[in-house]
Amino acid sequence: MTDEVAPGIIRKLWSGETGRFRDHLLRLDTESRRFRFGSAVSPEFIERYASRVFRTGAIVHGCFVDGELRAAAELYPMGDVLPGEAEAAFSVETEYQNHGLGTLLLDRVILSARNRGIRSLFMSCLAHNRRMQQIARKYDAELKFEHDEVTAELVAPFPTALSLAQEAAADAQGMAGAVLQAQRLATGRLLDMFLPAATEPVLEPQ
Repeated sequence: MTDEVAPGIIRKLWSGETGRFRDHLLRLDTESRRFRFGSAVSPEFIERYASRVFRTGAIVHGCFVDGELRAAAELYPMGDVLPGEAEAAFSVETEYQNHGLGTLLLDRVILSARNRGIRSLFMSCLAHNRRMQQIARKYDAELKFEHDEVTAELVAPFPTALSLAQEAAADAQGMAGAVLQAQRLATGRLLDMFLPAATEPVLEPQ
């Protein structure tokens, strides 16, 4: 596999997309769930987790491939008023790992954090999750090892007019991509409805 594979669409998830986020987490295999949550978790845990994630004030970015959410990054500001710190968490379905999606999602997380005045971004992972640690090192994160867990801290730059414009442009592009994907999926469903009838053999009268 290569790290140069481009995703379909990366955009923020809306609060009404809880089901898509839940289904993505449910598709994670045992190891990927352990990497995301720090331990093996049940489907019931994921159901409860997904049902409340958007009520916590989290900002969730997702990577959509062929209309399906295949990777996600969650940003949790620590504090209600002008938080200066936040936590980030990532999940990538097995067949989409090692394609650079984690790096692309972290770019979006850092952009969202800096534009909200968040300077310190923390990420926790298991000690043997080398992939996440490599991604954090790309951004000069400070890694702290303790028992079987690693905490990465990176500093987000101060917001600028350019960074605010970049996020606005990314949001607009993501919205346009979501609409286009929805149109393609709707067209595909219509074709599925009509093509079988159109391809049925015509019986000659006896």
